[in-house]
Amino acid sequence: MSSYSSLIANGRTKIDLTYRADLEQLTVLADSLEKHWTELLPEFHVLIRDTATPLQSRVALHLLKSRQMLKRITKPTKIAIIYALWGEHNRLLPKSKDNPNGEDSLQVKIEQLNWACRDTAVNWSLYVVDDGCPHGSGKIAQQLLEDHPASNKIKVLFLDKAVPTDDGPLKKLASADDSRKGGAIIYGAMQAVDDGNEAIIYTDADNSVHLGQIGLLLEHYLEHQFNIVLGNRKDPSAVLVKQENRWGIGIKLLRHMQRMVGKAIFDLGILDSQAAFKLYEAKLVRKIIENPSVYDFSFDSDWIAASISEGEHFAKVPFAFIDSFAESASIVQGPMTTWETLLLGLVDVVEQRKLPHNEEMARVLKEEINSAQDLELLIDVLPEQLEGVADKDLGNPDIMSPSEVKEWIRLQKQLND
Repeated sequence: MSSYSSLIANGRTKIDLTYRADLEQLTVLADSLEKHWTELLPEFHVLIRDTATPLQSRVALHLLKSRQMLKRITKPTKIAIIYALWGEHNRLLPKSKDNPNGEDSLQVKIEQLNWACRDTAVNWSLYVVDDGCPHGSGKIAQQLLEDHPASNKIKVLFLDKAVPTDDGPLKKLASADDSRKGGAIIYGAMQAVDDGNEAIIYTDADNSVHLGQIGLLLEHYLEHQFNIVLGNRKDPSAVLVKQENRWGIGIKLLRHMQRMVGKAIFDLGILDSQAAFKLYEAKLVRKIIENPSVYDFSFDSDWIAASISEGEHFAKVPFAFIDSFAESASIVQGPMTTWETLLLGLVDVVEQRKLPHNEEMARVLKEEINSAQDLELLIDVLPEQLEGVADKDLGNPDIMSPSEVKEWIRLQKQLND
């Protein structure tokens, strides 16, 4: 038995994002494994892909690999991490009897970044952007940072103080109410670029992505000269824990439509376009946000589409993601509200960026999907054409054409009249 086998085998099988101890134990395990790095490296991919490896150990291995990369950086590197706040008033605060979904998320992110970058040449800054939150998430973040030792590394921004404006990337926003995450990320990116950060990483406000993994992104940016590095939860080496039955069986149809419209993106093998763990080089970000196509949840697709238009190449990296489900925007606002935004926003993106796409499918979406309620009619039923179809084959119009999709949508509307 190897010297690290017992450490791996004794890892926990569950991680609760609301318990600080669970997250702290991840870095403790990664630190314990560090002295075995050379020995376990030949087995690294086997261990991380083996579902028999305990969850805690698989995540810790991602953290360990990230730390090894960060320690190799010798040139001072200034990076920004950005995320948007909307409806985060509970997850920002610690778990308690009255706040069962509390994640203490801001403090956790600070600790994770400090752990990842300690004794390295990487200087991190955090940009926390209130996206017009009706519950005052930004003000809560400010209160949490009062007298905090890391407060000089963190900026809390408010989108409603930046709009309306007559010029710049936000000029199409009449108010913060017109943004759905995208406006906040763009505003944070504007500030981060102006502050001289070399690379921009964006993530989500909850604890789903352990920021100790930033070295996984930086490796491809610094050592392989990729200006765009996309986290990929669909890679066999990724760790993905998601709420069971989050969507109905009709999600296959939604993805089929999405991939026909987003052909230019998905044909590049970018199948996890919404993963909230991406790195963009700062000069490229400035170009991307000069004239945004959207300010909503589909901004991920817009940034990727703009990069394709610029002729950029992408790196994709596996990472660990544990779903923070209870208070996610798709639950609070309604899952089909989110999907309506993603699908119709994607149509706007590919049309405005002039990317090749299935124009008939785009027309069907614009004509037939008039509200989230239309998608509600589709999410719990599956057309027979998509039964048994593998995920990799979704988006192929030969399997189910746009005209067949149109007929299916109209049939479901008739059945529910």
